[in-house]
Amino acid sequence: MKISARNQFIGVVKTVHKGAVNSDVILDIGDGLEIFANITNEAVVDLRLVAGRQAMALIKSSFVLLTPDRNVRTSARNHLTGVVADIIPGSVNSEVKLQLPGQRILTAIVTVDAMTDLALVKGSPCTALIKASHVLIAVDA
Repeated sequence: MKISARNQFIGVVKTVHKGAVNSDVILDIGDGLEIFANITNEAVVDLRLVAGRQAMALIKSSFVLLTPDRNVRTSARNHLTGVVADIIPGSVNSEVKLQLPGQRILTAIVTVDAMTDLALVKGSPCTALIKASHVLIAVDA
C-alpha cells in the first residue's frame, strides 16, 4: 500500500494507556524520539497494539506546526526538534523539511507568511508540534 502522508516513522510501541474511549500510544522511533498518538480503544484492539509491537506513525505534512522556539508551551504532545534541512517555496505555501536525529526527515507545509514571520531558513533550529490526535498508527496485517 502507498499512502499520501509524507511523514512515516517506524518504531516500537513503548506503552499503551487506555482511557474510557481513547488510548494514548507512545511509539519509540529510536534516537531518543517518541511519537504520541491518541487513538480509539477499538483501534488498539484491532491493531493488537501492545508494548514491543512494531508499528508506524503516519502524519500529514499539513498537520505539522513549526516554531523556532524549542521551549514553547503548548498542548501538542509531540515536540520534535531538529534543523531546517530544505525549503521548497511556493506561491501560497512552502514545504519545509526538518532534519531530526537519526537521519529522519519530517515534512511540514506552512504558509509563505508564516515562513516570513518565523524567519525560518535552511540551517535554523526548529521544533515541530503535532497533536497526538493527528497521528495515525499502522501495523502489518
